[in-house]
Amino acid sequence: MTATNNNSFAALRRLMRQPPQAERCDFCGAELAEGHQHLIEPEPRELICVCDGCAMLFDSEGETKYRRVPRRGRSLPDFRLTDLQWESLMIPIGLAFIFKDSAGKLVALYPSPAGPTESSLDVAAWEELELENHVLREMRPCVEALLVNRVGVAREYFIAPIDECFKLVGLVRTNWRGLSGGAEMWTLIEQFFAGLKMRSGACAGASNA
Repeated sequence: MTATNNNSFAALRRLMRQPPQAERCDFCGAELAEGHQHLIEPEPRELICVCDGCAMLFDSEGETKYRRVPRRGRSLPDFRLTDLQWESLMIPIGLAFIFKDSAGKLVALYPSPAGPTESSLDVAAWEELELENHVLREMRPCVEALLVNRVGVAREYFIAPIDECFKLVGLVRTNWRGLSGGAEMWTLIEQFFAGLKMRSGACAGASNA
């Protein structure tokens, strides 16, 4: 073995012994915990990692350049959505999230091996869904989305923080294998939704009107 190879392996061993670099706040540089907060810059849909102190400087209502993403989602066990209504929304797969942007426009995205993919959305079908599920009118633009899991027999619905939605996108993009995604990826998706349900409060999804 040459001296060059010896030096390369020594450098690799040193790198493996080093602890992973801590993630830091994009504003003040403070070290971040694993479950840290996020802001979103609406127009480029860019998430910014921040510490609790910096997050407190922002709200979710759009009075500043950045909006604070809520920490907790809401599970919707009573959400009303028939198969026919889902088909009328024209979203091609059973995983998707729908939110309003800063201009009030509806945006529907679904995860894919290439990242978030935008789907056309039938506005009339959405308005019908709002009439049956008043909670949709309470979603805060840019920072909350209706997150839908209709994969296989699953029928799960959440008002989810937008960072959780993009976390799902990243999970699909990095773990997709072959033509169908692979068994491991679908197991990770099941675990993602199980964890989201545990972290979410339950609320009624249907309107009493």
